[in-house]
Amino acid sequence: MRGAFGRLFGTTGGPGSAGGRTTPGGADGVDDDVSGLRNVVDALQRNMPGAGDFSFEGIQQLGNPVPMPVSNGGTELLELWLEPFGQDYWLQPGERFTVTSYGEWTGSPFETVHEPGRIQVWAASFFATVSFDDGTEVPGGHQRPREDYYED
Repeated sequence: MRGAFGRLFGTTGGPGSAGGRTTPGGADGVDDDVSGLRNVVDALQRNMPGAGDFSFEGIQQLGNPVPMPVSNGGTELLELWLEPFGQDYWLQPGERFTVTSYGEWTGSPFETVHEPGRIQVWAASFFATVSFDDGTEVPGGHQRPREDYYED
């Protein structure tokens, strides 16, 4: 998570940091933390009034859609983890979803990190949807494997 989260918040894990968190007075300095936090606050201030709510349709009202297809080219189930709200979606081998960012942001609309069994996508605008190829909403937790998330 350090890649997406770190670049967005200015905590890249470089010199002067510990475990990806910026240390005061380090080479990347406190100013990087403040600048990264400003990016987050700015995106929220610009986008919250236009979103209305966090529904699929409410987010789409923000306009400025930037789609990013996400495919599972592997042979196993793949988790798509959407941040900043931490929602999971699961892709079968050969399946494709589209993550679309809406609203305004600073820099890139997405940061993406690949981990074993997971693709993590951070929407810099804080407002994104996940849809099937036909444009309909993929519900959160779609195809979530029961054994990994629930106790018997």
